[in-house]
Amino acid sequence: MAERITGHTELIGLMAYPIRHSSSPAMHNEAFAYLGLDYAYLAFEVDNDTLEDAVKGLRALKMVGSNVSMPNKTVVHKYLDKLSPAAELCGAVNTIVNENGVLTGHITDGIGYMKALKDNNIDVIGKKMTIVGSGGAATAIEVQAALDGVAEMSIFNIKDKFWDNAQETVKKISERTSCKVALYDLADLDKLKEEIADSYLFANATGMGMKPLEGQTYIPDKSFFRPDLIVTDVVYSPRETAMLKMAKEVGCKTMNGMGMMLFQGAAAFEMWTGKEMPIEHMKEVLDIKYE
Repeated sequence: MAERITGHTELIGLMAYPIRHSSSPAMHNEAFAYLGLDYAYLAFEVDNDTLEDAVKGLRALKMVGSNVSMPNKTVVHKYLDKLSPAAELCGAVNTIVNENGVLTGHITDGIGYMKALKDNNIDVIGKKMTIVGSGGAATAIEVQAALDGVAEMSIFNIKDKFWDNAQETVKKISERTSCKVALYDLADLDKLKEEIADSYLFANATGMGMKPLEGQTYIPDKSFFRPDLIVTDVVYSPRETAMLKMAKEVGCKTMNGMGMMLFQGAAAFEMWTGKEMPIEHMKEVLDIKYE
């Protein structure tokens, strides 16, 4: 890294809290080095209270852009100049691109998740999935899955600040896609078990299972899973959450969030640099293996 930093090196950031666990800096900086690109990627602990100042700093420092993660994805749009159509549809942003002082918000989470499934030989198109979550990443996955051709989707969420967002997501999917979609209260565990029972795939699209919620899961016990169910998690630190461990014990095929992290990052990488991320090289470096 020291040999690469020059007076011309351009900065890209990651704004989230907590974020020190993130694999994104290692991924992007390795890709820059591999391709000989003069960029550096750093993680900054930024929450909702400091987000506006952080975005002002991005603009003032003429940074190329930044990734945005929890808890900022559904808030950062207030401080940007434009949104991509996908980000507007999702109501969330995970990538900022600075084009001559104009800050545009994009969302690549849904694309990353669907590409990770395909890369792992999982074909959910034309089938049913059940998913927990209605925050930024969850909404992006739900919208992209519906656009790509998932036939049916059952969304579960607790009745928190994101419930209204979940209702809006269901409305958008119903109006703009052919996907049959319904929203349920996550507190209704009988309904959750019923919907999982005839789903091809179950996904946790929340931060449950990552710091500071390690060891926790929304799934009460193994009876919610069956061997031919595919179980996925957007969490990648730890790589095996309590939910994925439970699913493996039942015999389910599982996928953690590493593939999604890689492919959503690759989409952002191309927006910033105009170059394709070296995917196969990065899979080796990050030790991404499918089971």
